[in-house]
Amino acid sequence: MTDAPKRCAWAVGDPLMLAYHDRQWGVPEHDDRMLFEMLILEGAKAGLSWLTVLRKREAYRKAFAGFDPAKVARFGEREVAALLADPGIVRNRLKIRATIANAAAFLAVQEEHGSFDRFVWQLAGGAPRRNKRRRPADVPARTAESDAMSRELSRRGFKFVGSTICYAYMQAVGMVNDHLVSCFRHDEV
Repeated sequence: MTDAPKRCAWAVGDPLMLAYHDRQWGVPEHDDRMLFEMLILEGAKAGLSWLTVLRKREAYRKAFAGFDPAKVARFGEREVAALLADPGIVRNRLKIRATIANAAAFLAVQEEHGSFDRFVWQLAGGAPRRNKRRRPADVPARTAESDAMSRELSRRGFKFVGSTICYAYMQAVGMVNDHLVSCFRHDEV
């Protein structure tokens, strides 16, 4: 018997997932660079597990200039070729090019709205939504809000921002609290 706190089932079993769950997932994020990082990582996850992406996170930070959107937006063919050869990241040409396009779209949003934070949080209603999910089956893969976010981001030139990716992003950056009510983090975030 242990006195370990009760957690969302998806977080149990791997130290990286546990740390991510306990320290980051569902915590409201307002730092533009971290919002950019999470948008890119959620897009990279498409078709993969979150654990795969978490294991590559540090390599992503190195490969994509610490997720500095101004630097990433300037990546050209030489950088794309180097990224395609980097075993530390997901070597998918479409995802790499999407990251570069997303950096440019991110900068355009910052220019128009003063910050990406201000823009993206208003798409999510401006404040975190505290859900009261009891079972993993109660957690949706997408919502009307993630559908709207996906449409708006796509309209602005973002790639790999389908509704399911947008909902995962909303969960990751704390726009929604989908910790189960039985999880110790539910009331903390």
